[in-house]
Amino acid sequence: MLYPFITLDDDTQIVHSELLSDGQVRVCIEQPIHRGFNSATCMLPSYTWSEVEGFSPEDIRRFQQIIEDGAHLIFRYAETGGFLNAEGF
Repeated sequence: MLYPFITLDDDTQIVHSELLSDGQVRVCIEQPIHRGFNSATCMLPSYTWSEVEGFSPEDIRRFQQIIEDGAHLIFRYAETGGFLNAEGF
């Protein structure tokens, strides 16, 4: 299951998986475009990118910074079943 993390002002959505059995979290990015989506996947904590379609290297650098800045929250939410299930919110 994927949980919403953030929607950017251009409707790009960043979502994440639950904490996987190997300690990783899968972060997926989708940006709507005419007739489809640009997309990419980043695995945390290694920040390994894959399945990049339609995004420029500059886009990926920008997303990397967003993910790095929010990684502590992504891991917290991944452990608790997403933002809506996190304690204290």
